[in-house]
Amino acid sequence: MLEDKWITDRTPSKGFPHYTRANAGEVLADPVSPLGWTFGWESGIVLGCRDGFVSYGVFDADEYGDPPETFGLFGGYFYNCLTQARMMGVRMPGVTPEAIDDAYFDAHPDVPEYIAEDWHDSPKHSEILEKTGAYLMEATAHPPIEEWKVKALDVRANRPNLAGLSNAELVEHAQSLQPHLIAMFEQHVWASLGASNGPGILSALLGEIGRSEDVVKLLTGIGDVDSAEIGRELWVLSRMVRSSDETTLAFDQHSPASVLENCNEEFRNAFKKFLYNHGSRGPNEWDIGAHTYETKPELALSMLNSMRKQDDAADPILAFERNAKIREDLRDEFTELFAENVEASGMFAAGMQAGEVWLVARERSKSSIVKPIQEIRLCFREIGDRLVADGILDNSDLIFMLLEEELDEFLSNPTAFGSILSTRKADFDSLSDLVPPFIVNTTCPPLSEWENRSDRQIDLVSAADELLGVACSPGKVSGTARVILDPNDSDSLQPGDILVTENTDPAWTPLFLVAGAVVVNVGAIASHASIVSRELGIPCVSSVPDASLRIPDGATITVDGSNGTVTIDQLPN
Repeated sequence: MLEDKWITDRTPSKGFPHYTRANAGEVLADPVSPLGWTFGWESGIVLGCRDGFVSYGVFDADEYGDPPETFGLFGGYFYNCLTQARMMGVRMPGVTPEAIDDAYFDAHPDVPEYIAEDWHDSPKHSEILEKTGAYLMEATAHPPIEEWKVKALDVRANRPNLAGLSNAELVEHAQSLQPHLIAMFEQHVWASLGASNGPGILSALLGEIGRSEDVVKLLTGIGDVDSAEIGRELWVLSRMVRSSDETTLAFDQHSPASVLENCNEEFRNAFKKFLYNHGSRGPNEWDIGAHTYETKPELALSMLNSMRKQDDAADPILAFERNAKIREDLRDEFTELFAENVEASGMFAAGMQAGEVWLVARERSKSSIVKPIQEIRLCFREIGDRLVADGILDNSDLIFMLLEEELDEFLSNPTAFGSILSTRKADFDSLSDLVPPFIVNTTCPPLSEWENRSDRQIDLVSAADELLGVACSPGKVSGTARVILDPNDSDSLQPGDILVTENTDPAWTPLFLVAGAVVVNVGAIASHASIVSRELGIPCVSSVPDASLRIPDGATITVDGSNGTVTIDQLPN
């Protein structure tokens, strides 16, 4: 039976008491498997995050505890450490905790007000951060992220023959990749923190002249966003389906699980190449216990089934070109407007460059990190599959119920863990029925006090209501709202419909090519849904509280991504 604290849960420390689900769902929307957390995060990403905040200049390493409080885990759900992020706003000259909240976290009523403590202010760190800030403004690229992109591709290219390795050798290979996670996430911290600078500068500058609505347009059509590339490649595949009677018939007659073998050879080869390039992507891809496009190809094929119904006018490349032109026209306009004001002109140029460099770097680092995560995932799936074949495990997913510290004993005597893992899996699955609190403030309530999803009472919208959120991608579109909570259950989404959901990660990107606009409960201007919507040229409004619960499926709504509003035009019959 599920106890009041999950086996991998953390306890907030005195120095780092505040945690939030804001901007966390796009990393790990669902509960994290025990092996995923202990092997991939606590022995990898958590340490890399600490190293990143230290090398960036926000902290000294000894200001953290053991383990470092870089992230939280409560009820199996992943949380961002609000205290940690705000400290950059405290210690970096010219930045405030409130500015950090605006860039990364939601305009949510439960986010606590920042309260200063004696240890927060640190002239030593402010001096380091001033130098870091100068680098962020001057950089035209961040070489470490480009270097790790190459190394991540090498990790995939040099995958050993997993079937030829013993179980112990598979674990050793997975362990050899943990240092990659540490080093790569250190650079991801740089990119993530740097990504707030461009939007922050432009928001302040344009706000002074009453042109705040143009900020998102200036962050649109940047190009070279790796996560958007998934959607573009799937778009090309969807055109291959439409142009082939044989492959179209296969999609018409077969489920995503069986369609591939019935498609023509050209499509199968192209899809195989897609899996090689992007097989590490999928829902909850940061958890080694989750499936990806490579381990479960029907995840991508089900999205292709929706995308193939779009006509060619929805081509994301054309949308990108339209938005890139708008962006460049605005750049020219503001460059001329600020020409006689040296300070404003310099700030505008710096804000534009910072937006281009660091928003791209943030998405690139994420795309790189998931590659070694995938290789680790495949090692443990290989072991799990073998133990299923040997009759020791009922399901290969059970291996992800292990803790890292149990691996040696498990390899020596896997049969001893059978009932333990089955019980854990039942408890783990029940975590998905719970609603994680948006904020954990000092203490986390016991799981028995968490709200159950089936018991939630939310007031639905009425016709003519206007919901307010954050303007994240420009444009104004009206359409039918489709409330979708799982990217793999998206058959109801038709071309031009409005995608309404809790939050998104790269697994959702293909649906953006079907949707006319996107509305998400949580997120900010530098969140996944916002960045990809801008690159693909569709309106997006984020931080609309409980939008996926309040807006009924089938309602007609208007999304204004320039002003951050969602208007309820008509309720479904």
